[in-house]
Formats: sequence, structure tokens, C-alpha cells
Amino acid sequence: MRVLVTGATGFMGGRLCAALADADGGGHQVRAFVLPGVDVSVLPPTVEVVYGDVTHEDSLVAAFAGCDAVFHAAAAVEAWLPDPSVFHTVNIGGFENVLNVAKRTPTVKKIVYTSSYFAIGPTDGYVANEKQIHQGEAFCTEYEKSKFLADKIALQAAAEGVPITIVYPGVMYGPGMLTTGNLVCRVLIERFNGRLPGYIGDGSDRESFTHVDDVVRGHIAAMEKGRVGERYLLTGENASFVEMFNLAASITNTEPPKFHIPLWLLEIYGWILVFAARITGKPPFISYPGVHCLRHQWAYSCDKAKKELGYNPRSLAEGLSETLMWLKNNNLIKF
Repeated sequence: MRVLVTGATGFMGGRLCAALADADGGGHQVRAFVLPGVDVSVLPPTVEVVYGDVTHEDSLVAAFAGCDAVFHAAAAVEAWLPDPSVFHTVNIGGFENVLNVAKRTPTVKKIVYTSSYFAIGPTDGYVANEKQIHQGEAFCTEYEKSKFLADKIALQAAAEGVPITIVYPGVMYGPGMLTTGNLVCRVLIERFNGRLPGYIGDGSDRESFTHVDDVVRGHIAAMEKGRVGERYLLTGENASFVEMFNLAASITNTEPPKFHIPLWLLEIYGWILVFAARITGKPPFISYPGVHCLRHQWAYSCDKAKKELGYNPRSLAEGLSETLMWLKNNNLIKF
């Protein structure tokens, strides 16, 4: 099967390309759609590289030609950008371009669209599943808003007969690129190098931590088994960053933090870093919209994906053990 992957050089996209090319020894013909000038060394040599931009519909036409399935994983994944219109241009406009070209490509029989748990919405005080619809009244970040609006487009496309299946990864982590999409690794690096001396908040936040390789397998299962028009949460263990820090300390036999950094203080720091980013052009490690996310809970059940896709996420303890060892072996942290 010939498969196209957009966002192929991203944290999850690169590992998806590798898994598809391997596919237990059988392997698919994988075509990676990447931005011009981007380093493609992370991709296996068997992967065909096609250059283009999802915001330019014409560049997608040749990439889609002859493909049986499309994974649309390209997105602007940031809590804050100096130009917020980028979220609309890439995450909404780019997705609309993908749908338009897919409709005109007769060989495409399946689209797997990578959405986000943000598109499902916050879950303050409970655990949600795929039946939840984001209220669309308030958003912590422009990214969240863009994924919510793109989700509506995806559901409408499915209603119109487009063969699309939508997947919603949780907070991804694991070995690999240290992009914004791999926030957990970036936080662990700060923590173990002494630049983040305390807990993040008081532990009232709740995230669904998900190992990237589990998300990759969930994507492939969605292509093979996912029902058209259905939504599948590819999430994992629900925990707070305080619980995650304690688990990391236990795994590494190190001392956990001795104090909590309140969110109001982190938000002030986020404002300062955003101000600096506007001057330097360097993306901030923490931004005030990102801190807003921590004032909510984002806890989800992946029971539907387990039942229909055979999705089987590892525990946070198992995933963190592997990730921490990878960080240590790559001299990114010491313990």
C-alpha cells in the first residue's frame, strides 16, 4: 500500500513513517510530505520524500498521486506564536487543502487525521470520551481553537462521505525529537538540570500522558481498522505533572522537588518569556497561554480505541522509565 504522511519530520510523524515502512517486516510504500529545506535525516532511507507545504494546495497534488491512504499529521503545534494567524493558516487552511486534494484523488481510500485532545475540550473534574463535544466558547490557546475548528471540518467531511477517521493523541512523550510536541521530555530536561527546581502547580491539573510509539501504533490501527467518520482517543494514563515528577524521582532514585511553583508565578514568567521572544525571535519555553492550560484538566478514556483498534497504551511508569534512560544515554540529563 502506498501511504502519504504529512508532518513527516515532526516528533510523531517521523516515527510514524518509520513504523509504516517497517510494518513488521512487510512495510508500506511511504511517501513523506515535508517543507522545503527541512532536515529529512530522521526518515528511513526507504521513505520517498516529496517537498511542499500544506498551505499551498497545488503542492499537494503530486504528493497525493497514486496514494491509497493519507495520514495528515502536519500542524503548527505551539502554545504561543508571535503571529497567531499561523494556527488558522496551517491547522485549518492546510487541513482544508488536504481534504480538497484527497477528494480529487481517486486512489485515496482512507484519511487518518491527527487532531488533538484539545479539540475534545477540558474535562474539569471528570474523565471524558469521544462523545464529548468542545463547547467552543473559551480557549486557553489559539492552537486549541484551531484544532476545535478543524475538528468541525473533519466531522462535516465525514458526514459528506469523505473516508476520514479522526484520532486524538494525548500529551505525547518519549524518545525522539525535542519539539514542542514532546513537551514532557523538555520539562524533564529542565527538571533534572536544575532549571525547574519545583513542582509545576499544586497538582490539581490532570493530563492524559501518552507514549509516542503507542500513538503511532494507534494511527496505523486507525488506518487498518478505524471506522470511517469515527473519533478515537489515543490517550494514556491520566496524571498531574506533580505525580509525573514524583514518578520520575522514584524511577531515578533521586529526590523529588521540595516545593511547588504556583501557576500565577509561572504565568508571570510566561509573560516575560513571551516579551523576550518578541525581541529575540526565539520561541519561549513557557508562555502564559500554556500556563492557562494547566488551570484545567484534560483527562480522557481510550476504551473505544482499545475495543475497536486493539490500542494498548503502556503505563506511565513504563513509558517514563524508557524515556528517562533515553535522555540519560543521550547526555541530556544526569541521575
